[in-house]
Amino acid sequence: MKRLVLAVLLSCFAIGGAVADPTCHDRVTEKKLAGAALTSFKCESDAAAACDTQAAEKKLSGAAKTSFTKKCVKDATGT
Repeated sequence: MKRLVLAVLLSCFAIGGAVADPTCHDRVTEKKLAGAALTSFKCESDAAAACDTQAAEKKLSGAAKTSFTKKCVKDATGT
C-alpha cells in the first residue's frame, strides 16, 4: 500500500513538471526586453532559488546537487 501511495505521489510531481510555465527566455522575448530591463529581469535568480529548493527536497548534496541545480536553472531559463 505504501508503494502505491509513493508511486502516485511521484507521478503527480512528474506530471506537474511536464506542465511547466514558459521559460525565462520565452518571457523575455515576449516582453521584448533589452538593455537594463533585460539585465534586471530576475528570472535566473528566481529559477536558482526554486532549483535549490527542489535539490533540498531530493536530499542532494555535493556534485549531485551542483549538477542538478545547473541543469534545472538552464532548463528553467531556456538558455
